[in-house]
Amino acid sequence: MANHKSALKAIRKSEKRRLHNRYYAKTMRNAVRNLRAMTDKEEALATYPKVQKLLDKLAKTKLIHKNKASNLKSKLCAHIAKLS
Repeated sequence: MANHKSALKAIRKSEKRRLHNRYYAKTMRNAVRNLRAMTDKEEALATYPKVQKLLDKLAKTKLIHKNKASNLKSKLCAHIAKLS
């Protein structure tokens, strides 16, 4: 166990951050999964900006890599384009 006050605080902070990051990572995965499961083009077009915003925010805070965010956005656009 930690011996210093600062180490104890660092443990508390890292646990809070870990839970925060897990929440947003899971939210992002669910949003992408739900968008990929959509078969209605209008509904997918309405949902895409929200997912895009979430991906950009997570890339900005370095929760995911910026290239991964770009890759996901590109794949989702291709999926939406294929819908009829």
